[in-house]
Amino acid sequence: MKTKQLAELAIDQGNGIVRLAPNWVPRSFCIPGRRIKLHPDDYYALGGERGGIDERWFSSTTPADNGPLTGVDEGLSQVVVKDGSTERRITLRDAVSELKGKLIGDRLWKEYKCWPMYSKFFDNKGPLPHHIHHRNEHAAKVGQMGKPEAYYFPPQANNYGGDFPYTFFGFQPHVTKDQVKECLMNFMKGDNRITSISQAYRLDPGTGWDVPPGILHAPGSLCTYEPQKASDVYAMYQSLTNHQIVPQELLWKDTPKEQKGDFDYLMSIIDWDLNVDPDFAKKHFMRPLPVDGVPKMESKGYREHWICYKSDAFSAKELTVLPGRSVVIKDTAAYGLIMMQGHGTMNQWKIETPALIRYGQLTNDEFFVSEQAAKEGVKITNLSDSDPIVMLKHFGPGNPDLKIS
Repeated sequence: MKTKQLAELAIDQGNGIVRLAPNWVPRSFCIPGRRIKLHPDDYYALGGERGGIDERWFSSTTPADNGPLTGVDEGLSQVVVKDGSTERRITLRDAVSELKGKLIGDRLWKEYKCWPMYSKFFDNKGPLPHHIHHRNEHAAKVGQMGKPEAYYFPPQANNYGGDFPYTFFGFQPHVTKDQVKECLMNFMKGDNRITSISQAYRLDPGTGWDVPPGILHAPGSLCTYEPQKASDVYAMYQSLTNHQIVPQELLWKDTPKEQKGDFDYLMSIIDWDLNVDPDFAKKHFMRPLPVDGVPKMESKGYREHWICYKSDAFSAKELTVLPGRSVVIKDTAAYGLIMMQGHGTMNQWKIETPALIRYGQLTNDEFFVSEQAAKEGVKITNLSDSDPIVMLKHFGPGNPDLKIS
């Protein structure tokens, strides 16, 4: 059966909702925090040389950029299709390409010709290096797009905080460009101490941060839900993190060949004003905001909050369906979702939250909802009389429902 036929079959079978397979991604420079439900024997399923699996990507049409050992279709979400008694798969990227607006909506297809975001869990035992995602002007030089992102720390995935539940953002307001450049030039001298001129913030489950491109950030060790633009562009500006040396090639990652060795070019990637803004926390910290009045929502059997809402490139909600209740939830845009808690049904699909997942195992915890299905309303029934259903929903750019003053 051809790709187009499989894509049509998938969306028809699900009445506008398609099931996605778990999409695991390793990072050679990270130690897994082991909170993303992967079986303990499988965190190094791809071999020690690839590093531990510390990420699971959601609704991704973006290939992972993990160097020369990157696997075929690594980072690309797979749509699961029933073809008679056989289970087949196609990438979500191919499904979007074939179905176009029928899946992601005409608004997004006409403007982007792709699904322009994805989300992920990143789950690390320790902190990540202080690094940067390029703005459009710099990313375009290596054939990529700039990358805004946002963080939310789901309580269900953070029963413990790891080694360092604090994130460094930017620089202290009095820091000079010469100080930062000196740190970069000291990258090969051991610890370049770039976080000594930054400032860290404690991370609290149930809250989040907005991170535009051009901001240096060293994410802490909470398990993080991270909606972002469909790009994997970055460069590491810290040379030693949690007693681990960061390879020099990651300092120059996504630098044009002719600019490698040019520290002034690395400095130009930094959005200076954002990095030294004394009101950084006030502008970028995010507490959940209710979509409607909480008593009104609870009387209907649910609660819904915006959890990522400061970027034009994406947005995200947390939906809770109360025990024993059945609700119909309408949105005006397509979205992907990941289950965090509970079990029940979503239209004709079974939805559940697995406790443990083997590498390669299929689950019923991740789906993609077409724009038409979202507008018509998704019926979610909680089959438990004690446990709420909780899911996280990630949307593309320009969400018409996002109206926050």
